This record gives sequence, C-alpha cells and structure tokens, in this order.
Amino acid sequence: MSLKTQIDGDIKQAMLSKNSERLRALRAIKSLILLAESEKGAKAELDQAAEMAILTKAAKQRKDSLAIFEEQNRPDLAEKEQAELDVINEFLPKQLSEEEVKSEVAKLIAQVGASSPQDMGKVMGAATKALAGKADGKIISTLVKELLSK
Repeated sequence: MSLKTQIDGDIKQAMLSKNSERLRALRAIKSLILLAESEKGAKAELDQAAEMAILTKAAKQRKDSLAIFEEQNRPDLAEKEQAELDVINEFLPKQLSEEEVKSEVAKLIAQVGASSPQDMGKVMGAATKALAGKADGKIISTLVKELLSK
C-alpha cells in the first residue's frame, strides 16, 4: 500500500474520531506528497524512497521548530510541533540506536576502505544511502568523524 493511500485512510479515521491534532499532521503530510507529485518532471506516483525523503524532511523541520519553540519558552507551539512529529514518526522506519548506527558506519568504513578523515566524503555518501530514514544525518556525520579520527 502506498503512503498516500495509507494517509488517506488515516485522515478518514482522524475525521471520524474528531482527532484534530492528528488530522492536521496527516493533512500536512498529504500536502507534501501532493506537492512532490505535482512538481515539474515528477512521476505520477512517488516511489518509496521519495516518500521516505519527504517524511524525513518533514520530521527534521518539526524537530528544528520544536527546539526553537522550547528555546523561546513557547510550550503551546512546542506541543503542536511534538504532536505532528509523533504522527510523522509513525510512518518512518524505526530509528536505529546510536550503537547500531556506529556498527553500521564501522562496516561501511571497512567496505569503502577509508582510513583517515580525508575519506569522510566517501563514507558519508555510502552511509547516507545505506541509513536513509533510519538515522539522523547529524548522528551519522558525528560518528563517521569520530571513527575516522581514531
């Protein structure tokens, strides 16, 4: 089942249960999908990688907004962002723990044959593809730097 179909079904459920926070988040996701589908040169139906990229970007935006609202002591807005982030996370694959990411990055370093911090670009390219949607880019970058500097 495509993400769009799943979102449509969840929107109906949220309407029936009168869950306005969930409905708002689901509509935001659907809007992002429709925008991506209507872009010039886009295929009629998005593939799973494109859907995950959209969800990952939306989750990152919510996390950034959440941090800003908490920093500015705006719990009302932070609560809305957290609710939307929770809904988006339901559709993303389970995030790997830092230890799991570290072991994956170590495997990738061995595969690529990287040995120094100058090889970070090679490792990051492979790591972002391999761990797309499963780990945050900042965590991947930090761990690659750490492992290559040893």
